[in-house]
Amino acid sequence: MASRAKKGLITDWWWSIDRWFLAAFLVLMIGGMVLSFAASPPVAEKIGLEPFHFVKRHALFLFPSIVAMLATSLLSPRGIRRMSVIMLGGALLLMVLALFFGMEVKGARRWMSFGPLTIQPSEFMKPSFVVVCAWLFAERSRRKDVPGNLFSIMLLFVVCALLVAQPDLGQTILTTGVWGGLFFMAGLPWLWIVVLGGIGVAGFGLAYFVFPHVASRIDRFTTGEGDTFQTDTAKEAIMRGGWLGQGPGEGTVKRLLPDSHTDFAYSVIAEEFGIISCMALTAVFCFIVIRGLNVAFQQRDTFCRLAISGLVMLFGLQSIINMAVNLQLMPAKGMTLPFISYGGSSMLAVAIGAGFVLALTRKRPENASQTDRLVDRTLVFHGAPAAAR
Repeated sequence: MASRAKKGLITDWWWSIDRWFLAAFLVLMIGGMVLSFAASPPVAEKIGLEPFHFVKRHALFLFPSIVAMLATSLLSPRGIRRMSVIMLGGALLLMVLALFFGMEVKGARRWMSFGPLTIQPSEFMKPSFVVVCAWLFAERSRRKDVPGNLFSIMLLFVVCALLVAQPDLGQTILTTGVWGGLFFMAGLPWLWIVVLGGIGVAGFGLAYFVFPHVASRIDRFTTGEGDTFQTDTAKEAIMRGGWLGQGPGEGTVKRLLPDSHTDFAYSVIAEEFGIISCMALTAVFCFIVIRGLNVAFQQRDTFCRLAISGLVMLFGLQSIINMAVNLQLMPAKGMTLPFISYGGSSMLAVAIGAGFVLALTRKRPENASQTDRLVDRTLVFHGAPAAAR
């Protein structure tokens, strides 16, 4: 174990990192790898690939994701801001290019292909968008002459316009919801709440009448009529699993789900490992969100407080949407379960967001209480060589 008295990049990182967060993220990442063995082979066989095709690809993205998370966690808050600005600019540019040159899958243009590598730019947009908006709100609270709120609204409209053009209404709702939570935490006036709430309701109604697939999904959810095969099959898998599940590899309903390795991985977990395992998995997600908000409220720096809150809200809301679809609590929407579902872009982007959280929650002198500082000085004093005292 590295001594706390010794100075160095890795030593400072180890003693300042929030190990509860680190452990929770690693549990989800490793758990997602294990669960891919249960969810992805039937899908691979169905489309004519060798059984462990998606398992291997999941493993291929796992190592770079862990490296990205750990590397990002070494950054300072200033480094986080700079990285987010660059990543957001690159993601928005790729989202524009995807509309003209991207791959079309099921009527949507969300992916850019670079040889064997396929990227979904909107996944990388989300964590960087949250950090940049947190920075704009923080600057507005620090200096009233900075139009941070106006810039964040303009940025939101740009992002939503690109997402709707793909189209990707689920990501639009997710991004807008997190942005609204950030704006509220930054001191949003009640007049703005009413105005923006009205715009949101109007936008939702407009989407229902403009996009046939949105109206179809909402109608199927509210009436139970039409093609509800995926959601009904997911519900059947959950019910068949019971409390303890059918056992690893013993699930049968999962073979009927076209997206069992992505959107409906939660249902596969329920069928093979049981409802208790799903509850344990949900508890990990809840722990990350609750601890994140608790740590955020203890931050003295406004930017760190807003950025941490926004990132864990993004993580939690995306998880809620995926689980709610699997449990038939909301209309079907293709959205991955962070670290659990298959998807290289999603895993890497979520890992970067997790790295942002780890970096921003590290113990720093400016956020330490007077008692913490006294303890640190005592530890360093007793751990130092006699000649140095």
